[in-house]
Amino acid sequence: MEIGNLKSLVDLSLSTNQLSGSIPPALGDLTNLTSLYLYSNYLSSTIPMEIGNLKSLVNLDMSLNQLYGSIPTTLGDLMNLTTLHLYSNNLSSTIPMEIGNLKSLVDLDLSFNQLSGSILLTLGNLTNLTDLYLNSNNLSGTIPTTLSDLHNLKFLYLRDNQLSGSIPPTLGNIQKLIELELDTNQFSGYLPHNICRAGSLRKFTADTNHLIGPIPKSLKTCTSLFRVRLDKNQLTGNISEDFGVYPSLNFIDLSNNQLYGEISPNWGLCPKLTSLRIAGNKLTGSIPAEISTATQIQELDLSSNHLVGMIPKEFGSLTSLVKLMMDGNQLSGGVPSEFKSLADLEYLDLSANKFNDSIPSFVGDFLKLSYLNLSNNKFSQAIPFQLGKLIHLSKLDLSFNTLEGQIPLDISNMQSLEILNISHNNLSGFIPTSFEDMRWLSYVDISYNDLEGPLPNNKAFQFAPREALLGNKGLCGNARFLQACNISNDHILGFLITFPLLRALALALALVFLFAFLAKRKKKDQHMNQKNMHKEILFSVINFDGKSMYEEIVRATKDFDSMYCIGNGGHGSVYIASLSSNNIVAVKKLHPLCNDENNIQNEFLNEIRALTEIRHRNIVKLYGFCSHKRHSLLVYEYLERGRLATMLSKDDEVKEFGWRKRVNIVKGVAHALCYMHHDCLPLIVHRDISSKNILLDSKYEASVSDFGTAKFLNPDSANWTAHAGTYGYVAPGNLVVFCSFSFRPFYGLSY
Repeated sequence: MEIGNLKSLVDLSLSTNQLSGSIPPALGDLTNLTSLYLYSNYLSSTIPMEIGNLKSLVNLDMSLNQLYGSIPTTLGDLMNLTTLHLYSNNLSSTIPMEIGNLKSLVDLDLSFNQLSGSILLTLGNLTNLTDLYLNSNNLSGTIPTTLSDLHNLKFLYLRDNQLSGSIPPTLGNIQKLIELELDTNQFSGYLPHNICRAGSLRKFTADTNHLIGPIPKSLKTCTSLFRVRLDKNQLTGNISEDFGVYPSLNFIDLSNNQLYGEISPNWGLCPKLTSLRIAGNKLTGSIPAEISTATQIQELDLSSNHLVGMIPKEFGSLTSLVKLMMDGNQLSGGVPSEFKSLADLEYLDLSANKFNDSIPSFVGDFLKLSYLNLSNNKFSQAIPFQLGKLIHLSKLDLSFNTLEGQIPLDISNMQSLEILNISHNNLSGFIPTSFEDMRWLSYVDISYNDLEGPLPNNKAFQFAPREALLGNKGLCGNARFLQACNISNDHILGFLITFPLLRALALALALVFLFAFLAKRKKKDQHMNQKNMHKEILFSVINFDGKSMYEEIVRATKDFDSMYCIGNGGHGSVYIASLSSNNIVAVKKLHPLCNDENNIQNEFLNEIRALTEIRHRNIVKLYGFCSHKRHSLLVYEYLERGRLATMLSKDDEVKEFGWRKRVNIVKGVAHALCYMHHDCLPLIVHRDISSKNILLDSKYEASVSDFGTAKFLNPDSANWTAHAGTYGYVAPGNLVVFCSFSFRPFYGLSY
């Protein structure tokens, strides 16, 4: 029976099924319908104009589908409509003016689409609205002041758009407002001074904009606040005076502004606080011990300020702490012994301070740690062997201290360790051979110590850059830049272990050998540095001579002139180069920043490791890499259509970007992920899949790129990983749909 024959039907609910295809125009014949629910399906079509015939309709929900095209203007004829949900589709064009006619509307949700244009002035006519969600679109222009007329409004979400101009001060007149999200736009000017005049605001986010000026006075007495994000702006003011006590506050982020003053002890009077972030400001003074009374804190970020003094020993009572960041201050003294109670720590960064004394052995009891950075301090004595118990640690940085003694054998127990930096210390002795078993180690820096002897037979050591090995007194091995170890040295070491009485003789012989080797090496290095400084090129290219290929790339791009630049990212720029062999390649040139050079080097090595060990038609091909005094380069196959994100941002290209092409792209990405997750050894987790890291060729075939943050998983042990790279809002419902669609249909396929 045709659905259009059900003339008496009042309520039609087909939600949460697996319906696909188009919405039949015959639905418009069901003129007695009061509720139509089609959400959570796979419907892919435009919304038929005939929907406007359903004059009795009160509730209409078509969310969580794949609908595209414009919102039909005939929806403006549904004068009885109280609920209109079209979120999480692919609807485009502007919001039709006719929506402003729906005077009975209470709940309007158009979020997570591709709507453009400005916010309608006529939305101010919908005086019954309590919920207005326009977030995660491409809306531009300013916030119309008419929205201030929506006196019943409780939820206003405008985040993740391209809105600009100032935030209307009159928004503070909406006294019933509970949640206001304005973040991730281009807003400038000041925050409304009376934004919480009625005292009902629970959630307020205005981060990632260009806001200036003081914190609104009304926020200090807004005791209803639950979640606040004002980070990544240029807000000013005295932090100790601008905030009060909040009984319900759970999360607050004030990072990366221009706030000054001292940290208020009042934060300790927020009993439900779990996250306190005030990094990247101009805070001074000491850390108040009173913060420790907020015992629910899980994340405390006080980094990149001007704080002084010691860490309060009372912080040992913050037993819920998972992430603690105090790096980039002027803190001194030692790590309090009371810290041993912080058993749930997963992330600890105390780098770039003035901490001294020894590294406490109880740090080895933080068994959940995945990140430990104590670099750029004044820690002395030996590295505690207890650190070897941190089997989930992926990064350990102890560089730029005055640590001494040998590298503990127990460090090799860190089977999840990927990055190890112990450079610029006073460590001595041999590198434990047990490091050869650390299969996931991808980057090491042992430079500027007093280490000697052979390097472990481990990729991280064997392929370490020269800078990561410099400044030691007698390293040898198969790695580049090092002299091969003499076989007789191995015999000497054997005698040293087996026959204690011969130790003195063995040591004397070893010293003679080392002094002769160092003198010869020093003389050779001086000569080579003077003669060949400009030739310090490391290049590996399939079927090409490295030096000539480097010189040809420089010529082809006219020394990386901007006219050949086809893309920019946080860590580098991409250039197109036409080679004499008629090959066209894409060249990523890294541009390290002083404060991020280690991360860039790590990602450079990670990219090389990943792309030289895997082959798949939906993973970008790496032709070669270069480490040069002037440049670090990665040479890839050139894909004509570039990044998916760029294509989606251009209206003229999106119009030609049909569903067949889109599904093909999703399939390609899914094939690549399935290959990495199931067919690689070791398994690879990309950790930054986004439209910015998906490249398209001329036929819209997708290739996954940018493996700088990828993680290699150990199939024989527990693994833990975290989100890396591109952050954004991820709706739980969308995540489930994506995962089930991406993987299950493609198991068993071979490429």
